[in-house]
Amino acid sequence: MSDETPICSAKGCRVDAVWVLAWNNPKIHTPERRKTWLACDEHREHLSQFLGVRGFLKDVVPLAEWEQPEGSTG
Repeated sequence: MSDETPICSAKGCRVDAVWVLAWNNPKIHTPERRKTWLACDEHREHLSQFLGVRGFLKDVVPLAEWEQPEGSTG
């Protein structure tokens, strides 16, 4: 595991990511499979729309919550 801060998945963006966009392509992934893109505040909406219009977007979660281990309170 890397100690580096995750960065936004938007093309050319080098800003720290604060959102996780969970998605899957139903034509090639099983329904429970989740791929992830990371997003900064600026690119969250754009990346969400890109995945959403294709029917791929499943969830948008703050990065801190996505990384939080199950059963942890904070």
